[in-house]
Amino acid sequence: MLKKIHDLEINYTQYGKGEDVVLLHGWGQNIEMMEPLGKNLCDNHRITILDFPGFGSSQTPDFAYNISDYTNLLHDFLDELEIKNPILIGHSFGGRVAISYASEYNINKLVLLASPFRSQTKNGLKLKVLKSLKKIKALNGLAEYAKKHMGSNDYRSLSGVMREILVNTVNENLEDKARNIKAETLIIWGENDEAVPVSEASRLEELIPNSAKIILPGTHYCYLENLSQVINILKHFI
Repeated sequence: MLKKIHDLEINYTQYGKGEDVVLLHGWGQNIEMMEPLGKNLCDNHRITILDFPGFGSSQTPDFAYNISDYTNLLHDFLDELEIKNPILIGHSFGGRVAISYASEYNINKLVLLASPFRSQTKNGLKLKVLKSLKKIKALNGLAEYAKKHMGSNDYRSLSGVMREILVNTVNENLEDKARNIKAETLIIWGENDEAVPVSEASRLEELIPNSAKIILPGTHYCYLENLSQVINILKHFI
C-alpha cells in the first residue's frame, strides 16, 4: 500500500487486529526484514511496517534527511493512519528513529533492537553490520537481501542524497533524547554484536529511566537469530 506523506510516496503494509505495533527497519533494509516479527505478533496486535523514505519501495527524499526529518515523517504517517500511542519496535537505524520519536511523542511501549544512539563512523558502522550478516546461517534469504543492500558497491552507487542521509543519521548523538523517553522500554541486544557493542545496551539502560535490557546470543541481528525466544519476550512485554 502507498500513502503520500511530505510529498513522498511511502510504501507500507498493515495487518492484524488489536493494539498498534509499528515496526521500523534498519539501514539499507525494508519491510521484509521486520515481517518475521510482524507475522508472529499479528494475532493480538495490528501491525504496521513502512519502508522509510529512500529504502524499499518508498520514494527517496529530494534533500538529505536527518533523524528529526525521519521522526517528523513517521509522526505524520502515523497520524494519517490514525495510529495513536503505538508500541514502537525498531532495529538499528529504525531504533534510532524510535528513540527520537519516543522522546517527543506519546507511545505505549518501546522496544529497541541493537539500536545505536551515539554518533558512528559511517563506513565503519556499515562494514560492521555487513560482517555481522555474514555470520548468520539461516534467515530464509533475509541475510542475502540485507547483504546486497549494505555492500560497498551498493554504497558507492548511492545517490548523493542517500550518502548525505547516511552521514547525517549516523553522526547524530541521541543521548539527550534517550533521557527524555518516558515509555516503558525493553532493550534487546546480541552479546556478539560487532556493529554496535553490547556495552551500548547498558548505557541505554542507564539513560532511559524506565528500561530494562536483555542480552541474547548472536550478532547485530539477534532478533532473527533467536526469533522464537524474542517473540515470546515481546508477547510478555507488549
